[in-house]
Order: sequence, then structure tokens, then C-alpha cells
Amino acid sequence: RYIGDWSSDVCSSDLGRMNAVASSKPHMSLMRIAEMNLGFLGIQFSFGLQQANMGPIYRFLGADEASMPLLWLAGPVTGLIVQPIIGAMSDRTVSRFGRRTPYFLVGAILCSIGLLLMPYSPSLLFAASLLWMLDAANNITMEPYRAYVSDRLDESQRSFGFLTQSAFTGLAQTLSYLAPSLLVWWGFSPDLVDPNGIPDVTRIAFMAGAVISISTILWSVLRVPELPLPDSDVLRMRSERLLVRTAFADFCCAVKEMPPTMRQLAVPMLFQWFAMFAYWQYIAFALARSIFETSDPMSGAFRQAVLLTGEAGAAYNAIACAAAFAMVPLVRRMGAKHMHAVAMLLSGAAMLAIPQISERAPLFLAMIGIGIGWASMMGNPYVMLANSIPPQRTGIYMGIFNMFIVIPMLIETLVMPLIYRPLLQGDPRNVLALTGCLMIAACVATLIVRMPRPSGARLRGEAS
Repeated sequence: RYIGDWSSDVCSSDLGRMNAVASSKPHMSLMRIAEMNLGFLGIQFSFGLQQANMGPIYRFLGADEASMPLLWLAGPVTGLIVQPIIGAMSDRTVSRFGRRTPYFLVGAILCSIGLLLMPYSPSLLFAASLLWMLDAANNITMEPYRAYVSDRLDESQRSFGFLTQSAFTGLAQTLSYLAPSLLVWWGFSPDLVDPNGIPDVTRIAFMAGAVISISTILWSVLRVPELPLPDSDVLRMRSERLLVRTAFADFCCAVKEMPPTMRQLAVPMLFQWFAMFAYWQYIAFALARSIFETSDPMSGAFRQAVLLTGEAGAAYNAIACAAAFAMVPLVRRMGAKHMHAVAMLLSGAAMLAIPQISERAPLFLAMIGIGIGWASMMGNPYVMLANSIPPQRTGIYMGIFNMFIVIPMLIETLVMPLIYRPLLQGDPRNVLALTGCLMIAACVATLIVRMPRPSGARLRGEAS
């Protein structure tokens, strides 16, 4: 199960080699784990701003609802290309700052620049191009960060580490979704817009995101530096040239030797991420029709629908933040697999209910199901994955696992323009009904996944 020295033959294995660091990781306090994951708050604040605002920004700049998913191609394509390569490269990087830290810093700087420029987009093409840069920056940071948690924590603390990331995801996206509404509550007018129709409150929220992105990453890397590698690993890694070609060879080998549990997780990931990506793209337009009875992006009612979308998104992310910690004892008792299946069922039921809602109050009740599902998506699949992969190749397998996220997004981006009018009648409320069905399918597919037997050091309950 452990892949050994692959410096001369990348697919050779040496079962006698074990990861020396894995057996000597210090037990970390809860505060230190929280500080280690604080940078994830900055990454997810950026993602939250994209999820809540890119659809409306595209509509303000003249995009058509049916073809709009094509403008979201940046996320899945950059994730598909960048994350596996960066994951493999970070496994082999030796620097004075560590294996993962250089990628955190470069990604955070580029992300901050992208956030500063996005709300000043003068055209649809400029905004779509800038999203490519922003998503590439986030992807440079994301998988090394997940590998960093697995590197730094022993098996007994990994569940808490990944669910802490999930909690910070909930907190960050609560703040990012709510930011424009907070500005309105503090006295800013939602009807102050630039010549392209982009509201001033959106611009200020993106500026805040740029500051949060870089500052939280810096806090994490300064407060909780990476563990030093054994001298033998440093010598081996320095003897190998760090090339994209070598990283690609590692990637091909890792795919060939992928653990069975990881392969089986591809099916529920397909359903849940197709559904979630479509939800983010169309929720504002669905609420504009069902609650505000408008489809005109230049109307005041549409801007109110965008603000309500942010408030609803903040609600489900706040619930996700609390649910992530509540899931820790539940995962230990019932297992990550069964907990995730229940969460997907609740999320699917909520998505099916939203198209029937015509008032604000019931909408926020539906956000409970969305929040529980989102918390589980950001934590439990990684708990299921972490104990089934060889620890010295965590970076590349985390990068490959991200393909199970971005490929469904890519499929959704290409399929939705084809079915939006002929099958879904050009109504975003029907998109949400479809997403609910897919979440329920993810529940069923999760129950089929076979988990490996736990080792003596593994938490009871993390295998089915």
C-alpha cells in the first residue's frame, strides 16, 4: 500500500520504505489546528465571492442565461490541469520555506490581484478572462493546502483537521456571501452602480476579499510552519529534477495505482458536484423569478434577488460552519460514509423544495439542508480518502481527487447550455429541481462505496 522510491522508475514500489515523518508527527492543540487552517478561510472567501457574484456580474455585462455556464469554464479547466500537476510538484519541492508553502504564497498573491480587478471588468470577455487567472491562483493554493493538513496531522487528528477546513469554508463563505448585504445595512445604496451595472457594494466586497486572501495565508504559514523532512527524503528529492514532465509521469503512475476506495468515490462526486455547480450558477435567477417575479438583470428587483441570494448563501454557509464541528462525533460513531449519505439526502430534499418557495422565510429553512450537505462535501469525502492513500503521495492523490470535482463541473458547463431550453424550458427553477435529484443520486452512490479496513491507529468508525 505504500509507494516507495520512484526516483529512477516512477512506478516502482518498495514496501519496506515507510514515511518517517508520518510516525513522528506531534499531537497538535485545537487552537494550533485552527491557526493552521486559517489560510483556508482566505481561499474560500475568494471562492464564495465567485459563487455569489460571477453569475450576476456576467448578466450585468450582457451574458445569456442558457450559454452562461460556458463562461464558468475557467474553474473546471484550470482545476483539471493545474491541481494534479501542482500536487505532484509540491510532493517533490524542497525549499527553505517547505514543500507546500511556496504554492500557498504564489497562489494567494495572484488571487488578491484577481479579486481587486474583477469588479472593474469593462466587458464580458475581460471578466471571463480574469476568472481564468483567479481560478488558476486558487487552484495553485488549494491542493497543496489539503496535503499540508495531511502532512502535519497524524491519523487520529485528520478528521478534525479536514472538518476544520470545512468549518472555515462555511465561515468564509458566510462572510463573502453576506458582504454586499452588510454594506447595504450599513448605509450603502444597492442601486449605486457603474456604467456596466455592477453595484458599488460588489466592488467593495471584492476589495475586502483581496486583503483577507493574502493575510490569512501569511498567518497560517508563519504560525504553523511545515514539519522538516527526513534528511534521506531531502537528498532524494534534491537529486531529482523538478520538471513538469516528471510530475506528469508521477500523475500517470498514481492513476494506474489508484486505491479502489478512491475509484469508487468518483461516482458520488460526479452527482454532487454537477448539482452544486449548477446550483451556484442559477440560484440567483431562480429566486428572481420565484420571489421577485423578474428576469430583467437591470431592474431593482433583480438586484434585490442578488442580495437575497447572498443572504441565503450566508445562511447555508453559517450552518455548514456549525455542522462541520457537529459532524466530528457523528463521523466517529457512524462513519464518514454514512454521515455523507445522510447529508446528501438532506441537501437534495432542500434543492427540490426551493423552486416551490415564494417567500423569504421558507427559503432560509431550506438552507439548513443545503448547509449540512455543503459541510459534508467539504470534509467527509476527504476523511474517506485520506486513510486509503499512501501518505508520501498525498499531494498528487489530493490533486487527482480534485479531478473528481472539476470533471463534473466541466460536464455541467458543456451540458447545461444544450438542455437549458429544450429540456428545462429555459427556467432556472427547473435547474434547481434537477440538482435536487442529482444530490439524492449522490446519497445512493455514497452508500455503495467500500471502505478499507481501519488500521490499529485509525479512528474507530471511519470505515464502514
